[in-house]
Amino acid sequence: MKSGDTLTPLHLGLFTLARTVMNTSYRMVYPFLSTFQNGLGMSLGSFSLLLTLRSLTGLIGPLAAPLADWRGRKLSMLLGIGTFTAGALLVTFWPSGATFFIAVLLMALAYLVFLAAMQAYIGDRVPYHRRGRVMGLTELSWSLAFIFGIPLVGWLLGRSGLWQAPFPLLALLGVLAMVALVVFVPGDHAAHAQSSTTLNRSGLRQILRVPAVPIGLGMALAMTTANETVNLVFGLWLENSFGLKLAALGAAAAVIGVAEMGGEGFSAWLVDRLGKEWSVRAGLLLNSLAAVGLVFSGGAVWSALLGLFLFYLSFEFTVVSAMPLMSEALPTLRATVMASTLASFSLGRAVGAAIGPFLYTHWNFPVNAAVAVLFNMIAIALLSRLKIAPHLVEEEG
Repeated sequence: MKSGDTLTPLHLGLFTLARTVMNTSYRMVYPFLSTFQNGLGMSLGSFSLLLTLRSLTGLIGPLAAPLADWRGRKLSMLLGIGTFTAGALLVTFWPSGATFFIAVLLMALAYLVFLAAMQAYIGDRVPYHRRGRVMGLTELSWSLAFIFGIPLVGWLLGRSGLWQAPFPLLALLGVLAMVALVVFVPGDHAAHAQSSTTLNRSGLRQILRVPAVPIGLGMALAMTTANETVNLVFGLWLENSFGLKLAALGAAAAVIGVAEMGGEGFSAWLVDRLGKEWSVRAGLLLNSLAAVGLVFSGGAVWSALLGLFLFYLSFEFTVVSAMPLMSEALPTLRATVMASTLASFSLGRAVGAAIGPFLYTHWNFPVNAAVAVLFNMIAIALLSRLKIAPHLVEEEG
């Protein structure tokens, strides 16, 4: 990084908006699972398998991350958005089960490539003791997707009656995001001195030799498995338990989006003040309590939505607090570490996508909640072993 390089509000806004578009495509299958499932003529088991495969694409992310550590963050971000746009265009022009399958995998991989490079870009330019706030602001894209993106998807699906209706808009927004990045974000291809040979052959081995990295990756996997075990079936649970239909599920998604915005906002405000590790621990405990509360929601829609609000708020607070913690585990290979963290999140989603519908079908929602608590406890146990450098702890004090 050159001494004059800074992260401006414009860059932060562009990153957040680009992530909002990509997050919308990722998250739209959850509240409208039955719409896509029925439109494609797939069983719940088959669709669950597709989502599991989508999550497993995250395991490829660390293989692409060395590009950002070698050639620069901007090139990797453009590669990610370009791949995302290609996936959306594929369904736009050739809507079918096969193209949906390919597009879902492409768009998931694209997001991981973009996100790892973006987080490394921020890590290069923002000191650790302020990084939680900045990364927290970009994480608002998750909630913005649920507040604005998902209701828009619901409107498009309801108006057209076609499962492929959201994809042309996603493709257009992807093109606009690429143009904005090209024009407004400076390149950084000369900022990283490590050779491609070193990064490609030994980058993953290097990060795994740092004790904090594998412990943090295990923690990321466990916390995301807990969330996905509930996340994948909440739409079915609301529909089956309370009779909510398409428009109401879109409104429920907006409620969850507000919760996630609260979690992201609290993290951006508190994580640098309280410390990353303490914030993650508190978030996991609150998320477990919220999962238990869902089971005892009393059969009322308002109490169920309140429980989901707290569940998603606490999870988002946890994830946003964990990202700056992992960003300093090995600064010389920051993009590779972040991509590996995202891969662990994806693996956790794959595990949750595999077991969530099974648990719901065979034992119903209370068992999903109990398994979510179990995985949160595993994450807390791993967090207790996660240590960062003493001088970084002092900076947070």
